[in-house]
Amino acid sequence: MGEMSSYQLGVIGALFLSVASSVSIVICNKALMSNLGFPFATTLTSWHLMVTFCTLHAAQRLNFFETKSIDMKTVMLFGILNGISIGLLNLSLGFNSVGFYQMTKLAIIPFTVLLETLFLKKQFSQKIKWSLFLLLVGVGIASITDLQLNSVGTILSLLAIITTCVGQILTNTIQKKLNVSSTQLLYHSAPFQAAILFVSGPLVDQLLTKKNVFAHKYSPVVLAFIILSCLISVSVNFSTFLVIGKTSPVTYQVLGHLKTCLVLAFGYTLLHDPFTERNIIGILIAICGMGLYSYFCTQENKKKQLGDLSLASQVKDKDRSPLLASHQEKESLEPKKSTKDSLV
Repeated sequence: MGEMSSYQLGVIGALFLSVASSVSIVICNKALMSNLGFPFATTLTSWHLMVTFCTLHAAQRLNFFETKSIDMKTVMLFGILNGISIGLLNLSLGFNSVGFYQMTKLAIIPFTVLLETLFLKKQFSQKIKWSLFLLLVGVGIASITDLQLNSVGTILSLLAIITTCVGQILTNTIQKKLNVSSTQLLYHSAPFQAAILFVSGPLVDQLLTKKNVFAHKYSPVVLAFIILSCLISVSVNFSTFLVIGKTSPVTYQVLGHLKTCLVLAFGYTLLHDPFTERNIIGILIAICGMGLYSYFCTQENKKKQLGDLSLASQVKDKDRSPLLASHQEKESLEPKKSTKDSLV
């Protein structure tokens, strides 16, 4: 029971760290890109990952965690896939309207559920599915304003959904199958993610913004916000792997939509962004969906734990019964043996 409570505290801590760091970096990046005129999101992400790797490397050298050897081919493909998914999401935002981009993010949850059901044989109860549906409806009402379709943007969105879902499922699967921690997996994969984005980032950003990241004038304020963004990103990247490893890709996506609602609320209160009754209604519906999802997941986990405990007790009883039977059999044979010895 002590191990279970410490595990639950670890999950709560991971969720809180993920929400706090993600909301912080969104606010920081919004100030950097909207107010300070630095629009190079993909290149900035490559810097995030390089700083994350350097931080983890320093932590490893100081013995804060131990490295574990992982198959290089697996880590390389995993890192490249995650780097490509980030680039595709940024391209999707660039070639689509904001509303269609939000639809792309919403589609990640049902597609993840579909992939896990088909390929991992994972079962989702009707209650879980309905709570996810309610969540998606709420976030859609709160965040989707316009839906402008185009062929290039649609293809990019589909590719972004597929690569993001597969990458997040692999994040969970690799940690459990290879028995590695989130820190170890991030440490090994971050260089490959950073490399693919460092090469493609400037090209993607120039395609989207028509500007050259290397020709940008870096004022002290811009540099300060870039450094702050990179420092926060260490916590964001670490908590992402931690949450997916401790929970599931679907739970991480649910948490992501909670962040969306919080960002909308913070944008209204701190940055005085426009806020309507539709935003409020959508956020309330989304929060209801998240609450139901959390409640149903907790109930199902408790049932699973009770089932595992009862199964373990049955196995123990089964293991004991042959010993008892052999002991009883030995005692019942002892008188016969003594009789036989007396006859000889």
